[in-house]
Amino acid sequence: MENLERIIAECPFFAGLDHAYLNLVVGCASNVRFEAGSYVFKEGTPADTFYLIREGKVAIEIFAPHRKPIIVSTAGEGEIVGWSWLLPPYVWKFHGHAVQSVRAIALDGKCLRAKCEENHDLGYEILKRVVQIVEHRLDEARFQQVDVYAVQR
Repeated sequence: MENLERIIAECPFFAGLDHAYLNLVVGCASNVRFEAGSYVFKEGTPADTFYLIREGKVAIEIFAPHRKPIIVSTAGEGEIVGWSWLLPPYVWKFHGHAVQSVRAIALDGKCLRAKCEENHDLGYEILKRVVQIVEHRLDEARFQQVDVYAVQR
């Protein structure tokens, strides 16, 4: 069996996290797999997990009536998918679609929220890391919009 603590510690999202906090996070972790073509999560369903992608790719998609899904971002090895577990009402705002077979570590959001409430220093460390992901995804969306709406001169 692989050592979840080592795997999580090597993930860029958790880089530099104090060992005591890392042990708390590991207590909320489990290994999961998703076959290519399956959904990791769907918009409107309870967001009670986030994922550290170990292998494969997950497309973050939005749906519009009478259109194909629009991919707003793609996450791969070493990246985190999902932050809806952190914000009430804890419901997914996007679809997460496995475009390749995915091996991931699932982190139980309810478990981690409880540990963050008990230990606000851990909560602050997690929040700082989630905000970096939000910023990165907003930058991706901004560049995608610039490309889509580029004006030809």
